Amino acid sequence: MRNRQEMVLRSLWIAAALGAWAAAGEQVIFDMDTVRHRPTPFGKEKQPAGTVELVEGKVGKACRFTFAEGASGGFFVAPVRATPEWDKAAGISFWLKGDGSKNWGGIELIDGSDYALRYAAAFPLDSTEWRKISIPWCDLIPELPKARLVGTKDGYAPSGFGNFWFGKWWTWRDYPAHSFTIDQVALESDIPIDTTDYTPAKGGTPKLLAKLKAKQPITIVTMGDSLTDKRHWANRQVVWAELLAAKLKEVYGAEVNLVNVSRGGSQLTHGLLQMPLWVRDTPEPDLVTVWYGFNDWTDGMRGEQFQTTLAFAVDRIRRLTKGKAEVMLMTTCPALERWDTMDEMAGAVRIVALKKRTGLGDVAAAFKKAGGDEATRLKLFCSDKTHLGADGHKLAAEAATKAIGAE
Repeated sequence: MRNRQEMVLRSLWIAAALGAWAAAGEQVIFDMDTVRHRPTPFGKEKQPAGTVELVEGKVGKACRFTFAEGASGGFFVAPVRATPEWDKAAGISFWLKGDGSKNWGGIELIDGSDYALRYAAAFPLDSTEWRKISIPWCDLIPELPKARLVGTKDGYAPSGFGNFWFGKWWTWRDYPAHSFTIDQVALESDIPIDTTDYTPAKGGTPKLLAKLKAKQPITIVTMGDSLTDKRHWANRQVVWAELLAAKLKEVYGAEVNLVNVSRGGSQLTHGLLQMPLWVRDTPEPDLVTVWYGFNDWTDGMRGEQFQTTLAFAVDRIRRLTKGKAEVMLMTTCPALERWDTMDEMAGAVRIVALKKRTGLGDVAAAFKKAGGDEATRLKLFCSDKTHLGADGHKLAAEAATKAIGAE
């Protein structure tokens, strides 16, 4: 009899809690009281990405997801039936209990019929206490060029989602073993977001230059692909970002802290997705450089969409750094066999730099000026004719240095 009374009281408490959440503007998508997400296989041996188990939750039960070491592209997958109500919502939320590590978890929302329309967001696992994670639609980042930004006038409508997954795609590179517990995934009618216009009155990087002239230490974050990634085989001896830091120290006598977060194979949106990782440790850098384009073009991105996404990128950098970071956009670098092919990408960068009043490292213009003939062009690249040789890295560093010094 006593057990039955306890069950009744527990049910009433859960119902009251759910009612309070609904009144607060939430509409539950997954209550996580049952296991609905199943692991996908990964690797040559096709082993499961991990395990999922029911545990005590924030309200009732919750699902604990445990990912195996090296589960590259591994997910826990479940379908979802999005409705027109999703288009009226501000975004989604869920209750999270992390494993206390410095690792990150991820969610993936995918269109109901086209898997190229996929969006992701990351969340930290550094707390073992329950905390609510709210993700506005604008923080769901497209993972492929076909996917338009969510929540914009001409963007993707959330009512089209048909899949709600937990995990991280192949673009992340690092896949440590980790776990997290999720409860009460819901739509949110209102998610506060910083709408401050951080566009400066003057273009370029005047604050950075002032600090350099005052010999104050500065921090530079470099976002990019394999042209900047120090781990890439072509950059192990020399990389333009380090040449830039050394030149600034030589000219101005200021200490330069370089935080290179570039990843080979990345596209612009991949860098935007992983921004929270470095913002946690470097929340207010003096400068963020952004240099992408080759991989974006390869995957189908073209100038007009690149311009839209890059403008969004500038706003996101300024918002997540609370306007503390100045931004330098760098024009998409030609490759020997794409000498003129990607000109519209470089043009898009110039347009955004002007409209958003950022710094502009015009690498494309510098390469076109230096590479008057094919023999000269060859010296700018390494053996694959795409990644930079020593001369190419030097030229890219000079373009960035010139942009910082311009007043």
